[in-house]
Formats: sequence, structure tokens, C-alpha cells
Amino acid sequence: MQNIWAQWFIFFWGFTLIGLFAIGGYFMFRKFLKKLPKEDGKSIMDWEEHYVNESRHLWPEEQKHFLEELVMPVPELFRDVARHKIAGKIGELALTEKVNRIDQDLVIRGYILATPKRDHKFLKKHLREKQIDMTPFEHLF
Repeated sequence: MQNIWAQWFIFFWGFTLIGLFAIGGYFMFRKFLKKLPKEDGKSIMDWEEHYVNESRHLWPEEQKHFLEELVMPVPELFRDVARHKIAGKIGELALTEKVNRIDQDLVIRGYILATPKRDHKFLKKHLREKQIDMTPFEHLF
């Protein structure tokens, strides 16, 4: 009887380890794909870093705080990555549009474009709480 329990324990433990390795491998592979260079010689992550660095001087303090409010629901473990990705998209928009400083509209547009649709529910709720008009952004949702 004890032998059967040991076999079942080993079976489930092995199954659990294989599952955890598969999950970890999936996320590592996604990061690897983002680091691969594209046709222009830069990867997705390289461009993201470029846009953040080139637009750093355009960020006023109040927009930095607003971005921090928007990434607050993201679990702390992933918050830095989310903030960097969103800031990269905002920087790309700012440099493309050649603005002198990043404003709230640009932060909201960058957030919408950089995040998956499931995160837009929180943004809409947050904008309603702050009494910010959402009509200029409806086409992006």
C-alpha cells in the first residue's frame, strides 16, 4: 500500500514539474522572440528602450504620476515591465508627433495602444473616477 502512494506522489510531482518548466519556458521564449532583431537590425525591446530614452526629457512630473496611477493594478512583479512598455509607446507617439511635452491625452493614447483590451476596463473606470472625457479615445478602444 505504501508503495502505491509513493508511485502516485512521484507521478504527480513529475507532472507538476513538467508543467512548471513548460510555463517558465513559454515566458522565456516570448522574451527571446522580443529580443530577436527585425529587418532594421533592432529588436522590439531595443526600439522600446530607444523611445524611452529619447523622450525622457519630455515627461513632466504630473504625467509620470499619472502613468504610475495607471500601472498600479499590475502585480508588483510585472509593474516595471508594464511601465516601461507603456512609456515606450508614449515616447514613440511623442517623437512621431514631435510634441514639446507629454500631456495627459498622449499618456492615455499610449496606454490604450500599449496594453491588451482586457486592461482597458480599468482605464475606463479610472478615467470616470477622475472625470476625464473618454470620447476623444473611443476609436482606440
